[in-house]
Amino acid sequence: MLILAKTILAIMLGFILAVITGFIIIPILKKINFNQKINILINKRHLEKKGTPTIGGLIFIIPVIVALIMLYIKGSITITHNLVIVLFVFIAYGFVGFLDDYLKIKRKTISGNEGLKSWQKLVLQVFIAIVFFFIYRSYGGTGDLTLSLFGWNLPMGWAYGLFILLVLVATTNAVNISDGLDGLAAGLSVFAFMAFGLIAWNTTWLSGYQEVAIFCFLLIGALGGFLLFNSHPARVFMGDTGSLALGGALATVAVLTRHEFSLILIGGVFVIETLTSLIQIIAIRKFHKKVFLKAPIHHHFEELGWAETDIVKLFWSTGFILAMLGIIYGVWL
Repeated sequence: MLILAKTILAIMLGFILAVITGFIIIPILKKINFNQKINILINKRHLEKKGTPTIGGLIFIIPVIVALIMLYIKGSITITHNLVIVLFVFIAYGFVGFLDDYLKIKRKTISGNEGLKSWQKLVLQVFIAIVFFFIYRSYGGTGDLTLSLFGWNLPMGWAYGLFILLVLVATTNAVNISDGLDGLAAGLSVFAFMAFGLIAWNTTWLSGYQEVAIFCFLLIGALGGFLLFNSHPARVFMGDTGSLALGGALATVAVLTRHEFSLILIGGVFVIETLTSLIQIIAIRKFHKKVFLKAPIHHHFEELGWAETDIVKLFWSTGFILAMLGIIYGVWL
């Protein structure tokens, strides 16, 4: 019952703080014209979103940090190296996303390609992964890749650092690609962190597993508060500030709990979104043909005439089912 009480408290605290933060930040973003630039090549229906504030990821990033500070001062949590790793990646990736968003707004780009350059993002991501791996190994991290279902354990040593980088980059890009419809990425992230929060509670061998679980549930609550402003019609977008922070945190929790392969299942919709984009790029460049009307696949459904809310409902339902299957595998099997 104590675990349940802590989980509910974390969700409630994250939600309340996010709602308060949203009411404070959104008017400020509007006043300083931090507005989303709309690419008309995506879908003409998106033109109605023009002028909607972005960098809304701060609405769930700030509350999680504040809540953890409050819980620490109260003595409800302790600061462990694994919590430090999660927070570092969460904040660092959020900062990279903030820089990208800020440059796009400052340069008044419509195409969305005038933020950070690809090589700049990669350098920052490599740095974050190096710090992650340094802290991880300094506190006894094994560097083994585990597939518990088959009892498979592959010692990777220092090469595990490259694996961490791959997981971080792949997951952050996947969440970022999925952030194309009102509430889509935020809702999918709620289900993903729900799964990994429960997995973290069950990972009793992990130092600070309770704090990692509480982080997940604080973020779930904060995302719930954010969805009050981000569900259709969105009053604010999370921007790269939010999507990169979410992807980085999700990948980090998966690595720390040694459920990297579970991430493929739990974040299955993110994976599908990314694969459809990759397939479309390859098909156009190599064969000069399109597989989908537009990619990623949520835009394909838009081109078919689906309502945005119906697409989000379908993807949320799929994400929920996959997350539940991930819990069964990660906690029970």
